[in-house]
Amino acid sequence: MDRHAPKTCTTIAPAEADRALATVLLAFSADPAARWTYPDASDYLTHLPALLRGLGGKAFACGTAYQVDEFAGAALWLPPGVHPDEEAMDAVVRSSVPEARQPEFVAVFEQMGSYHPSEPHWFLPLIGVDPRCQGQGYGSMLLRHALAECDRDHVPAYLESSNPANIPLYERHGFVTLGTIQEGSSPTIVPMLRAAR
Repeated sequence: MDRHAPKTCTTIAPAEADRALATVLLAFSADPAARWTYPDASDYLTHLPALLRGLGGKAFACGTAYQVDEFAGAALWLPPGVHPDEEAMDAVVRSSVPEARQPEFVAVFEQMGSYHPSEPHWFLPLIGVDPRCQGQGYGSMLLRHALAECDRDHVPAYLESSNPANIPLYERHGFVTLGTIQEGSSPTIVPMLRAAR
């Protein structure tokens, strides 16, 4: 990839969902929450793709999944009124997370739900850049692309940062911290809101 070539951000076709999820899977390989869920590498590679699909997969059908420069990065946004597939996520957790840790996992998701805005909003459940491409502005480009639509519609945007290293990036794009989410042995997750503009 030519680092000086213009970066292009496009909508991901449903047929390319697996390619986008592979990018996110790579991006989350050192993510504190993802690796707390699946500390074993084999479990991570086996089970996280299904959890990611449940969390953000509806973005493909909605036309709100975006990629930059041939899947160097991908972002799965859920537009107002569209929610993660909680039934699918619950099935993945019940079948793949050790039973002793499931109550902590469920409690984390309940806390996450308590921070979601009640008003119509765009939700960013997943954004990730292939580790070989990080630090080149792909994350910012993916954020700007969807936030422009939020601004056109004067709708807030919401996300939960599972990696503290990403909080400054989100803050640069107008997100503010609402609080912290933590349960038992879980890492801290930070809910963030970008007000309507």
